[in-house]
Amino acid sequence: MEKLTFFTPEERIEFLSLYKELRLSAGNSVSLQSVKRLKETLINIAKSGVLRRTPFNANPILHAMRTAYIVSEEVGIKGSCLIGILLHNAVKSGYITFDVVEKYYGEDVAKIIHGLVKTSELYDKSPVVESENFRNLLLSFAEDMRVILIMIADRVNVMREVRDTNDLDRRLQVATEAAYLYAPLAHKLGLYKLKSELEDLSLKYRDSEVYYDIRDKLNQTKSSRDKYIAEFIQPIDEALARTGLKYEIKGRTKTIHSIWNKMKKQQTPFENIYDLFAIRIILDAEYAKEKQDCWQVYSIVTDMYQPNPKRLRDWLSIPKSNGYESLHITVMGPQGKWVEVQIRTQRMDDVAERGLAAHWRYKGVKGESGLDDWLTSVREALEGSENNDSMKVMDQFKMDLYDDEMFVFTPKGDLFKLPKGATVLDFAFHIHSNVGCKCIGAKVNGRNVQIRQKLTSGDQVEILTSNAQKPKQDWLKIVTTSKAKNKIRKTLKEDQSLQVEFAKETLNRKFKNRKIEYDESVMMRLIKKLGYKTNTLFLQDIANETLDINQVIEKYNEMLHKQESIADEIVHRSAENFDLQYQLDEKAPREDVLVIDQDLKGIKYSLAKCCNPIYGDEVFGFITVSGGIKVHRTDCPNAYQLFNRFGYRIIKAQWAGKSIGTQYPITLRVIGHDDIGIVTNITSIISKEPNILLRAMGIDSHDGLFSGNLTIMVGDTSKLNVLIKKLKGVKGVKQIQRV
Repeated sequence: MEKLTFFTPEERIEFLSLYKELRLSAGNSVSLQSVKRLKETLINIAKSGVLRRTPFNANPILHAMRTAYIVSEEVGIKGSCLIGILLHNAVKSGYITFDVVEKYYGEDVAKIIHGLVKTSELYDKSPVVESENFRNLLLSFAEDMRVILIMIADRVNVMREVRDTNDLDRRLQVATEAAYLYAPLAHKLGLYKLKSELEDLSLKYRDSEVYYDIRDKLNQTKSSRDKYIAEFIQPIDEALARTGLKYEIKGRTKTIHSIWNKMKKQQTPFENIYDLFAIRIILDAEYAKEKQDCWQVYSIVTDMYQPNPKRLRDWLSIPKSNGYESLHITVMGPQGKWVEVQIRTQRMDDVAERGLAAHWRYKGVKGESGLDDWLTSVREALEGSENNDSMKVMDQFKMDLYDDEMFVFTPKGDLFKLPKGATVLDFAFHIHSNVGCKCIGAKVNGRNVQIRQKLTSGDQVEILTSNAQKPKQDWLKIVTTSKAKNKIRKTLKEDQSLQVEFAKETLNRKFKNRKIEYDESVMMRLIKKLGYKTNTLFLQDIANETLDINQVIEKYNEMLHKQESIADEIVHRSAENFDLQYQLDEKAPREDVLVIDQDLKGIKYSLAKCCNPIYGDEVFGFITVSGGIKVHRTDCPNAYQLFNRFGYRIIKAQWAGKSIGTQYPITLRVIGHDDIGIVTNITSIISKEPNILLRAMGIDSHDGLFSGNLTIMVGDTSKLNVLIKKLKGVKGVKQIQRV
């Protein structure tokens, strides 16, 4: 180990310590031969120099070992996952290949590494995933549950590692993403311990003042809280001891993050939060008697303390989709304080602490948990979304993760889980997309209801359908689940495309039958005159017959004849009456054509002043609060913030046509040596360029250097680039950049 210069002395010690702890934790899940080969690979790759430290300067080998230890000890999965975590850096760096991994460690390890490499590539450029890569990240997650578990553990590891970093901005970004993406995932998968740590650390890094204030107040009240817990537990302990049940009672304080959430939700200070802790009763019971023993304990506790019937949560009869089983009750304890009591068995507690991995361990006993269905719905939602909807997908995804569940039945007694607030139409799409598209209502508990009716737990629902029914635009306001929303949007889009094509064919046929010449420019002016913002809306109204196609053709004919008569008048005008001003007006430049979103021309927009886009720039549209569209350059200084905070308001835009004579104001920042004649040389070059005008110039000189802003009028990026290239060639000019 003394030759490993890749490790600091402290890191060498930690390497040996982690190696021993991992071997002990992995047990028999990793063969002795694999352990030896792994150790040899890690030492050799450390010597090779191909590895680079993480963005937070952590040793990548130690980082992987720490993540593996969290996965093994706190998540509870071993074997292939641990090998995959330790080897994925070696594969990613090209030190070993997937074929080598598959040969020596098996196909399963190679599959895990493939998932880890795929997700980690999204983080190569930045410690947080960018908005446009968000869907790719979630799709990678949804491919293999084990990759999700490892990535959550890795993010916990990162959150621990960034504690002492000096890069506070990056730490804030990582903490925000942990709270927004990884904590909800951990919650959904039942990893409550890791979820709590992610939330607490995120609060600590994002709002340290709040975190330390709550922590200090918890420490100050610890002795009185411990005394109260002991007073509350004593009579329960005595009563349970008489039953002969094997049990353990724990009192735990709620996390700082959950207390902060309560303070925000209830709009109250720390001192008014009374349910700061929960009591957990864990039974050592046989599987066949689990429910019976839990309900027996429930009876003992509620006989002793008054329960709140509104706060009963029965996840024994119907477990959560992540496998969580427990009985939660809130009772009135001494001094009139509400206390939450959780009743569960040791098996249930293991699943609650370690989530999905523990559920797999008991899979033979309990069966499927529904997580495969949830991941399938995630993939459907993501694959059915437009690329520029990443932040919208994120919001819906997070909402789906945290939504409470309810349970409804079919007339045959089949049980389905839905998020709270789901409607009849949501349930129809949950059964099958075709059922949803044809849904006209339902019978809920034998009573006829509309498609917008909200369902409640225990409802028996029979969906009513009709072949004549089709999805409508207002259905999007009725449904709450992402699966239903995406299917409705997809169907509406398909129907819209068919209607538009039908309207186009009808219009073309009418023109041919009446032998009328079709002029695109005349038609576009007519569409605008009729009050339509887009060509698509115009064609839809023709298809729906809300717009009389014969009247459209008559108005088109009028405009066409009017245009021809004006042209004739201009052609036959004599030279004697020629007006130079009129000619200039006729040749006045029109605006360049921008296509907004998908081939929608004629939409009102304005060019953003923060980046001054011109013809030829790569641009995007941003829907403002007032409803108008601002067009920005893709390299605009504000682009990053707009994409990350308001991704759902970003629309595609591109230049579609150039009008002769159009010019745009552009500001160039010039820096150079303050030599005699340099400014004259610059202005001379600009004046010689055709169709470029120097509009304003401001120069400052100091310490032998000059800097200034040149405002010019230019038609497009190609002319601008030619000018910049020429100006860079002026002797003494050091730097020119577009402002």
